[in-house]
Amino acid sequence: MRSYRVHQHGAPSTMSIDDIPSPVPVAGQLLVDVHAAGINFPDVLVISGEYQLLPPRPFTPGKDFAGVVVAVGDGVEGYAVGDRVMSQIEWGALAEQAVATPAQCFKMPDGLGFPEAAAMGLVYQTAYFALVERGQYTKGQTVLIGGAAGGVGLAAVQIAKGLGAKVLACVRNELEAEAVRESGADHVIDLSQGDFKECIREQVFSVTDGKGADVVLDPLGGDFFAGALRATAWCGRLVVIGFAAGNIPTLKINYLLLKNIGVCGLQWSDYRDRTPEKVRDAQEELFRLWREGAVKPRVMRLFDFESAAEALDLVRQGKVQGKAVVSIGRGVDA
Repeated sequence: MRSYRVHQHGAPSTMSIDDIPSPVPVAGQLLVDVHAAGINFPDVLVISGEYQLLPPRPFTPGKDFAGVVVAVGDGVEGYAVGDRVMSQIEWGALAEQAVATPAQCFKMPDGLGFPEAAAMGLVYQTAYFALVERGQYTKGQTVLIGGAAGGVGLAAVQIAKGLGAKVLACVRNELEAEAVRESGADHVIDLSQGDFKECIREQVFSVTDGKGADVVLDPLGGDFFAGALRATAWCGRLVVIGFAAGNIPTLKINYLLLKNIGVCGLQWSDYRDRTPEKVRDAQEELFRLWREGAVKPRVMRLFDFESAAEALDLVRQGKVQGKAVVSIGRGVDA
């Protein structure tokens, strides 16, 4: 089979497409013909060697895929050859075939295409757990979302709106503003104005009668964190998801005491590995929101297999609104 391979850490362009033996599912594994693979910011970090979990080289990158089961290992229950599945794994998605465990897979509902399923994986699970599990969101609260036009951000906009939130979406330009409005954002917070410490709070307070946001989701870090913290309501919760802005911020904890603010982090893969039942329940809720029309995976562009490095580079530059998805060339809409 053809597979992208990382022989040395570096830019996405340093990857090669190799012909390697097809994987053989062992006990407890599924073998899947990959139809589409979603691109995530952590993929860029894994390829460059900057992620917290790195496989031995050479390896096949990619954490999200959707496809059709072609073989089932001993002991696997609930899945059969021919099942359409979406899956989130640590690495291995950017290939013509991939292996996964039942805990890493979900059967795709009728009507959900492979590109949309590949775009509906890691980012939606991350956004859901950040909002509901870590952010302790309750219906009717105000949610402030950083990087709202990106993969996790746009997923969070749709989920929060589908669960009855007042959604404040942070963007950098009109193109991003259009994307978040289409996904249901109630207000756009303009990050192009300058000093985040002042401009975020001023805009958030102006649309919340001075109260602030009950839940803040921060996939950016950097200067955004400090500005978002100042825009958090009394007894609000800020969830740290990642550092797409590049810098890891620091915190003067006296500010938490003064406003009874809670700050916590989210590492979604820990939930998949430690409490798979919670992940499965979350996916069922996401499928419910999809059926109702609240969750609408936005595939900004479908790349062919040979152009995966271009997709990764656009994600690295923050130039993707929603998701970049790679077609493996099997007729992805079948």
